[in-house]
Amino acid sequence: MLTPRAAAPSRFLYLAVGLISAAIIALQLVVMRIFAVGSWAHFGSLVVSLAMMGFGLTSVVMCAAHAWCDRHWRGLANTALVCFGPLAIGANLIAQQVPFNAIFLISDPAQKWRLAANFVLYLVPFVSGASFLGAVFLHRKTAFGKVYFADLVGAGVGGMTLLIGLYVFRPDDLIAVPLALWLVGGVAWFVSQHSRRGLATLLGVAVLSLAAHFVLPNLLSIPKLAVSDYKGVAYARKFPDNRRVYENSSPFGYLEIYSSSYLHFAPGLSDNAAFNLPAMPANAYLGMYLDGDGPIGIMRELSATDSQYFHYLPMAYPYLLKPNAAAFVVQFGGGISTMVALHNSRTVTVAEGNPAILAAFRRNAELRDFTGDILGNPKLDVIDYDGRLYLANTPKRYDVIDLSLADSAGLSNPGGFAIVEKYAYTREAMTAYMRALAPGGILAVTLWNKEEPPKSVLKLYTTMVAAARVAAPVPLDNCFYAVSSYLSTVTVLYKQGGFNADEIAKLHAHSKAMSFDEIAAPDSTFDAAQIEPTLANYRASIFGAQTPAAANATTEPEVDPTAPLGAAQQAGPLVPATTMGQIVWNALLHGDHKTTAWDDVARRYVFDTRPLTNDRPYFAAYIKPVDLPRITDRLELFQDEWGYLLLFATLGIAVTVATVLIAFPVVLGWRSIFNRYPGRLGTIIYFACLGLGYIMVEVSLIAKFVLPLGNPTVSATILITGMLVFSGLGSLVSGRYLDRARAIMPKIFIAISALLFAYGAVLDPLLGWIGSLAYASRIACSFALIAPPAFLMGFPMATAMTWLGRLGKDPMFLWAWGINGSFSVIGAAAVPIIATAYGLAAVLQLSGLAYLIAALTFFAIFAPLKKPLAAVRE
Repeated sequence: MLTPRAAAPSRFLYLAVGLISAAIIALQLVVMRIFAVGSWAHFGSLVVSLAMMGFGLTSVVMCAAHAWCDRHWRGLANTALVCFGPLAIGANLIAQQVPFNAIFLISDPAQKWRLAANFVLYLVPFVSGASFLGAVFLHRKTAFGKVYFADLVGAGVGGMTLLIGLYVFRPDDLIAVPLALWLVGGVAWFVSQHSRRGLATLLGVAVLSLAAHFVLPNLLSIPKLAVSDYKGVAYARKFPDNRRVYENSSPFGYLEIYSSSYLHFAPGLSDNAAFNLPAMPANAYLGMYLDGDGPIGIMRELSATDSQYFHYLPMAYPYLLKPNAAAFVVQFGGGISTMVALHNSRTVTVAEGNPAILAAFRRNAELRDFTGDILGNPKLDVIDYDGRLYLANTPKRYDVIDLSLADSAGLSNPGGFAIVEKYAYTREAMTAYMRALAPGGILAVTLWNKEEPPKSVLKLYTTMVAAARVAAPVPLDNCFYAVSSYLSTVTVLYKQGGFNADEIAKLHAHSKAMSFDEIAAPDSTFDAAQIEPTLANYRASIFGAQTPAAANATTEPEVDPTAPLGAAQQAGPLVPATTMGQIVWNALLHGDHKTTAWDDVARRYVFDTRPLTNDRPYFAAYIKPVDLPRITDRLELFQDEWGYLLLFATLGIAVTVATVLIAFPVVLGWRSIFNRYPGRLGTIIYFACLGLGYIMVEVSLIAKFVLPLGNPTVSATILITGMLVFSGLGSLVSGRYLDRARAIMPKIFIAISALLFAYGAVLDPLLGWIGSLAYASRIACSFALIAPPAFLMGFPMATAMTWLGRLGKDPMFLWAWGINGSFSVIGAAAVPIIATAYGLAAVLQLSGLAYLIAALTFFAIFAPLKKPLAAVRE
């Protein structure tokens, strides 16, 4: 037997709780990274739901068998702890052999089963970890605040440990971080229990788990992380002459750069280049992939002769009017737009918010040689944080500001991007760009345009016009010029003060020489008769039947409402996206009649085209809510919305599972377990509101803090760490006020609600300012902003659970923990749906309302037992 000092067991027990919680939260982040690299998104809300579902399921089982769990808590804790490591390794290895591919979610029924298999597999280790914590919570229920403190702070430490681990381990080996935390936590636990046998068992199981991950895949020739065959990097790896030039893992993504003669990356290049250039530059590109997505093109240094190539790229447009400009490139990316700017400008300033990309271009000798050491060019000044934040805070002014091809595959990436924050394209960002222009300066935005019907580009148009009305409230008739290359790229120019006649003539001539389609020009004319049939045809192409508006249009062919999907295409060709773009620009800038006004066009168009804002920074959720019931039989048309639509399925499943988990203990033991405890309804509402409120604050703030921190993984880690650590401190301090809880807690609830409502209103400007600081200062300021609400949010759970334990309401204690976890599942799934429809501020306000409702039901916790405690136990 181990013989530590008498006080050691308690200290080691709290240490074990903290480390196992750290392992659980680290595993949660690892699963997000596995989905991000292997599939198309981190599926953050789904993974959070998985973890919380594990806690909810555990509490239900323990509630139903609370007497047995109370007697055998130690054995339950020991078994659950030992099993966590091998279950995490085994679940991951098996899941990688049944990879989920969201592209075929609708067309291949097997994908639904693979998705279900992935979630069931990853749920198992969370159930194991939750069982350990539940057993300890039950045993220490009268001192719940201290154990809860160890749980939350430990989980926060796990998040920071995983952040460090992202620098050390490749994504396929990142699971070593939660495994190490589990092993150290297990050692602390068995030391606290004086169990040599348990310690030996743990060490043996840990060795086998490590071998299973690091040795078994090589022996069996199976992947540790299966990357979808349809991700960009999968194609690069299959090129016969592919060679990986560079590889780096960090919190800012898994970065790979490949060379191959098969990489032909010509972003929006005019078809006329092949006819007019003596020769196209050979082997001009490398492909850069971030978490497997790409390629983002890296252009080699071109000779003086080859540099004529730049003239045929759409990024050349602003320099036709502003030769020898002082230029600012908002995002470096692969450096193509920076090379175009260097070729045409006297000075260039470029920003890049991903330090991993800057490190690659600065440190890798082959990359420096390939690009001519572009970042070392004496004409170039590099800003090492996001350009949108720099321009919002600098007094400098620029002749040209360029935001070009900042995304590898467009603004809407098919296959699972439910929602991804695009702060570089919001109204606030565009306003900052426009205000940073010198007199007569030009903002140029070039992006992929691969959608038919168009969606994301229309949101871009409405966003830029909305920003222009804020930046310079003058008539905008002469301020915009837009061209496109069908299903390739679109370029939008905004000139401060408007284009003059000579400039318009130059733009016309260049577009004609490049064979680009003009979408908007100050002197363009537009036939309003195109609006009605175009909108009608687009609705028919989606819904397979005419709208009432289409029925009145005589210029379009008749469509049989009973015909199968696609009848509209067979009846007559659709008006191309070019015409729809012209309709939108005309309505935005010139629409003054009822049938041509933008509000009317937007209402009748098949997709949502509302501008992006910092509160709703999403190129997603294009399907209007009123149309959701009409698309269930034609989901194959919404490939780039499947991730978003999957959220509704997740929410439905979450509500169903939560209902079952909450009802199960009641069905099993209403009379024997709960009938003696008054205040049941109030208890349900109280813990449901805590679960909803807390998780909605956490998930929405993760999205908000992407603005200053520049990366979803870093934001998730910092927010989860900060929320849990400060909430843990709050739970610890709450123990001092237990005897005065009835007087103190209503004030705490009011303070929490007030802070959340205030954050919803004022957080964005603060985050924009924080984003311009040095990165260490950004992290420190982020923690400072998180601290006040998170600290107070640690009080309600700890206080209520401790009182349930003190009052001897053991079944209610376990049931309440399950209710909290179950409604956390619902909240995690609901946040992205609410955010895309109403904004992140609305999520924070709903969270504040949840805490106010919890305040009204708080006193149900103290409802006395109907019989003395001794009688209840007889």
